[in-house]
Amino acid sequence: MAAQAPLKDQLFNAQSVGQLAAEYAAAVPSFDAERFIADALAGFEPRELMARLEWLADCIEDQLADDFPTMADQLHAALPPRLDPARSDDDFGDFIHAVPGILAARHGLEAHRSRAMDLLYEATQRFTMEFYIRPFLIRWPDETLALLATWARDPNYHVRRLVSEGTRPRLPWAKNVGLMPAQTFPLLDILHSDPARYVTRSVANHLNDLSKIEPDAVLARLALWKKAGEQDDKELAWMTRHALRTLIKQGHTGAMAALGYDATVPVTAQITLDRDRLSIGEALRFEIVLQADVALPVLVDYRLTFARPNGKIAHKVFKLKAAQLGANVPLQLRKTHKFKGDATTFALHAGAHGITAQVNGRDVAEVWFDLTE
Repeated sequence: MAAQAPLKDQLFNAQSVGQLAAEYAAAVPSFDAERFIADALAGFEPRELMARLEWLADCIEDQLADDFPTMADQLHAALPPRLDPARSDDDFGDFIHAVPGILAARHGLEAHRSRAMDLLYEATQRFTMEFYIRPFLIRWPDETLALLATWARDPNYHVRRLVSEGTRPRLPWAKNVGLMPAQTFPLLDILHSDPARYVTRSVANHLNDLSKIEPDAVLARLALWKKAGEQDDKELAWMTRHALRTLIKQGHTGAMAALGYDATVPVTAQITLDRDRLSIGEALRFEIVLQADVALPVLVDYRLTFARPNGKIAHKVFKLKAAQLGANVPLQLRKTHKFKGDATTFALHAGAHGITAQVNGRDVAEVWFDLTE
């Protein structure tokens, strides 16, 4: 089977650049589409994904007006139609339409903040402006947060999502905006009851970011929202699980309690491996048997301990099962884990490895095995 093209080539290629050229040529009479296509494609090869976006902006900026208000009008005129307002999820837009956000941050941040924010408002309805609103939050925090408070009630769910996503403490690939929970919680108070999953997923991701910094504040806010009853119970339960996923992997007792799991009830466990030695690239089958004196719901994860170079170790938690454990009734759980040798994000190394059973956030059993080259 042929290897899939890198994401940067899937997103930025002759077809996507041609689409962008047509949009700008239709909106800006002086725009030379052929020149833009030639320039853009010639500069892609040495650049990675985000750098290609900046390069596209360079090539487009070269053919737009020098003064930002006129440039903003041209960028606005070249925007494609808004994303489908009838949808409520998974409608991210095309990366090529990030260009207005890049240029708004480049040229509107200091002297033309209001016009730049207007452009971001329109552009985020075509492609998320979560990266490009962050320079405004850093430079103009009070003014930008005040505007976002109005956007949190906007009819367009892409605008509402931007309020949560753009203010996330640890947005991937993005600058840290340095906001405190007290500054963003009022926005999330509005958005947590949103009818669009695209928005509530962002709220949950925002809370998950915050949980790494202020876990108690996150748990308190979720409890407050539950008491308020403004969101559908099932949706809020989903948001809570998603928001607490990092704390759950860490075995945080408060997070476990928020999801209805009692970490204080003793649970015994036994782990059985199908072998105690395997090679990188092979799969290990194992069984975990749990038992308790009383019935209780259990959230079962397993944590792998990996051998790392120079005698170090690393840990990674994997989900296994949410189940009901009967009183004095053994619960058997089976899993096959493949130790991939071609993973690009985490290289495996030969050595002693461990599996730890984690029940309701507590370690209850551990076994070791050897992984070889």
